[in-house]
Amino acid sequence: MEPDLQKRFEAVRLFLCDVDGILTDTSVWMGGVDELKRFNIQDGLGLRLLQREGIKVGWISNRPSFATTARANDLKIDFLQQNHDGNKVTSVNELLKQTGIDWNHTCYMGDDIVDLGVLKRAGLAVTVPHALPEAKKLSHYVTTLGGGQGAVREVVDLILKAQGKWQKLVDFFTQ
Repeated sequence: MEPDLQKRFEAVRLFLCDVDGILTDTSVWMGGVDELKRFNIQDGLGLRLLQREGIKVGWISNRPSFATTARANDLKIDFLQQNHDGNKVTSVNELLKQTGIDWNHTCYMGDDIVDLGVLKRAGLAVTVPHALPEAKKLSHYVTTLGGGQGAVREVVDLILKAQGKWQKLVDFFTQ
């Protein structure tokens, strides 16, 4: 990993991401009582590992969803913003004010047009292979794995390794 990118991974104190297209494969099953979404279990464990190591985690979505709320509650996500207004920068600014963390210490994963403003400002901007070209252009890193297929876990592991926290977790879980 090049030194500038390494420093960006080392600096992360807040991990934020979009939901649809990042934590999911962009699919939503509808027609029953509630919508259904498929979340990757390794992404979820990765987010819990970040929290265990003192990194706050939040989801920023422009699409309120019962399934998203249920998964966020299941994982004890620190921050969940689901707004229709389309301005994710405002949502992130509110979280930064609340946490005292600045943009330079924030990682954001997004893939679509509504994510561009946050990707532009984040200290570590990340997207997935199927993202809009504009999202890729603004990102410091493009994952090898797709949204809902372990892309979040890929980034989590890179953060933990860059910060020297990975081996401690490996040692703990191999006792």
